[in-house]
Amino acid sequence: MKKVLVISGKGGTGKTTVSSFLIDFLNVKALADCDVDAPNLHLVSSFNNDSLINEKEFKGIDIYEINQNLCISCGECQTLCKFDSILYKNGKYQINPLSCEGCGVCEYFCPVNAISTKENFVGNTQVFKSEKLFSTAKLSMGSGNSGKLVSQVKKNLDDNLKNEDLVIIDGSPGIGCPVIASLAAIDFALIVTEPSLSGLSDMKRIIKTAKIFKTNIAIIINKADLNLEVTSMIEGYIKENNFTLLGKINYDNNISKIINTKKSIANKRLIISSQLVNIANNLLNMI
Repeated sequence: MKKVLVISGKGGTGKTTVSSFLIDFLNVKALADCDVDAPNLHLVSSFNNDSLINEKEFKGIDIYEINQNLCISCGECQTLCKFDSILYKNGKYQINPLSCEGCGVCEYFCPVNAISTKENFVGNTQVFKSEKLFSTAKLSMGSGNSGKLVSQVKKNLDDNLKNEDLVIIDGSPGIGCPVIASLAAIDFALIVTEPSLSGLSDMKRIIKTAKIFKTNIAIIINKADLNLEVTSMIEGYIKENNFTLLGKINYDNNISKIINTKKSIANKRLIISSQLVNIANNLLNMI
């Protein structure tokens, strides 16, 4: 079994589009969406509630609350809070759960023990099983712990895997906690970039991050014909550093139209169809 993670240094490069094509064209039977802040792989997949086999709330770091019956309004908690999470409103001290980092200083120093923890559910995980296995999750707006939630998505996938030869995981953009959690225990990092200066810069950052995990790396340049100068710069960087260019994809505005109908692009007649097929075949040869 080989696990391929599709990632990008920035959003909007076409990462999920590439993931969905590989899943459909290679008939991948196990997949996951680790972009828990904004999951969207399900939008181009055929899973529905009838195939939902597991759904659980995800518990984040405990947050704190003030018992107003015990509070003496001394203001010590507000003075000590380094995150400005304690507000004085309507004659009461209150903790803003969106900015509370769960450090516990307020509880420790409260002179009347009026502050205590409470469970904090920040999202939910889902596992679907039909002809394919799909693990995903959604983080509540403004919540933290996305790295832990990504790890749970991957664990849910592993717990239900059988004898699948290939697993495709759609990762998060950037280089933060969810990406780091996604990179753990995978065989191959497929990095999708675009021909822009920000795309080039962020590609370098995600490559540096992926190398820490000593995983195999290959790169796809999406929308390669929109800026040939920057595409050439990206190709030069790849060659200079001995990375693998898995392929280039030209821009085709029909892709967004197809995706908006929630249909796969794997069996559509597109300008870039042969380029995508070559990328899929090159991936199989590498793994």
